[in-house]
Amino acid sequence: MLVLGDSISAAYGIQREQGWVHLLQERLADIDPIYLVVNASISGETTGGGLARLPAVLESHDPAVVIIELGGNDGLRGYPVARIRSNLEQLVATANPDSREILLVGMQIPPNYGPRYTRSFQGLFEDVSAEYGVPLVPSFLEAVVLQPELMQRDGIHPKAEAQALLLDTLWPYVWELLEQ
Repeated sequence: MLVLGDSISAAYGIQREQGWVHLLQERLADIDPIYLVVNASISGETTGGGLARLPAVLESHDPAVVIIELGGNDGLRGYPVARIRSNLEQLVATANPDSREILLVGMQIPPNYGPRYTRSFQGLFEDVSAEYGVPLVPSFLEAVVLQPELMQRDGIHPKAEAQALLLDTLWPYVWELLEQ
């Protein structure tokens, strides 16, 4: 299993062993030690950066499952929604949903980007999911983002205490992919 993400998956501001990706590896190892999770996440990563790195990462690890958690930094930088959508489409296509299970993780941006951009941004994840027939975790951070005590000072990155909640949000989707 490969996780291609940004700082949310790279455990920004906390120990990597406290992050949701590491917790996922531990949970899967408890079920069956055959499961291996590779965290190819980089803080600050955009969909374009992930797209540039993905072919080499796929070749190196050849995962059966790819979790794509990208787009948040694109939105925070105000990149055009059409560009983000195109990059996400290419990420899914490159990961190859015909030969791998793909999970797309939806991200959100703060409402201060305006209602039109915010709606368009959130909708692009739904569009890509529907177009490629891949499952979508619609609001990955929803369980923690409105609880200030679970967020780091920047208001963007979850604390270590929030990581189990993130994993719990993602888990039903991951488990469904593994049961197929």
